[in-house]
Amino acid sequence: MSAIDTSASGFLKETTRYPTVIAGAILLGIILLIAFLTPLLSNTDPSYIDAARRAQSASASHWFGTDMLGRDLYTRVLYGAQVSLIVGFAVAVLSTIGGLAIGLMSGFVKAIDAVVMRFMDGLMSIPAILLAVALMSISKGSVTNVIIAITIAEIPRTARLVRGTVLSLREQPYVEAAVAGGTRLPTIIFKHILPNTLAPLIVQATYVCASAMISESILSFIGAGVPPVIPSWGNIMAEGRALWLVKPFIIFYPAVFLSITVLAINLLGDGLRDMLDPRNAQRTTSR
Repeated sequence: MSAIDTSASGFLKETTRYPTVIAGAILLGIILLIAFLTPLLSNTDPSYIDAARRAQSASASHWFGTDMLGRDLYTRVLYGAQVSLIVGFAVAVLSTIGGLAIGLMSGFVKAIDAVVMRFMDGLMSIPAILLAVALMSISKGSVTNVIIAITIAEIPRTARLVRGTVLSLREQPYVEAAVAGGTRLPTIIFKHILPNTLAPLIVQATYVCASAMISESILSFIGAGVPPVIPSWGNIMAEGRALWLVKPFIIFYPAVFLSITVLAINLLGDGLRDMLDPRNAQRTTSR
């Protein structure tokens, strides 16, 4: 297992060896801070329509310009960060919990594995975004329903990852010894299996979070996501596509914010993958 120091000082010292973790954490921290402080950073109503200022370029009064209805783009982009982050983190948490439960049970109970994983394979055969679109088509557009739809599409991938980890761990001598000694299944799972699945699960959660943000933007862009009255990056880009050739800034700003946020989360995930890899820890301690 990893020899990484679990103390606070040891964790921080270990983190300094992985610049991608630092870069991703700083970028994501800035985006989180912007989303949290949005009411302070802008005192304009994101839904306020000023017909006399439609599709204007950046100015002192409108830093990012205005959209085709005269709404302030700067304010709408900042509020859009809240929607994307809520969807991303909620999907990451829910799909991790659901995939963990399914993967743990499937990896240890063959009767469950034969049925549940075939169902998971069926869901995985459908592209996640198409499955989310299909689920949204039978429900009302809202942030909650978007979270549920994307979570259902992401759970099978997390479940398969956990199942694969469990299948390899249950062949380890210490697990076989626990089984031979009559240790109850819940004890084996929570004491020997679950702790060893957390590292890959944390990394997977970062990728799911980034993927969920992109999926939410796609759903909103095609009109199957959050309602148009809610400012999200996908909605803002969808409303600006009609003016893309003459007013590209309407799409440019939300696209840049989405790209930076996804990049930050992916950098964090890549860095955590390297940092939590036992092989890297062994090479570090052997020097």
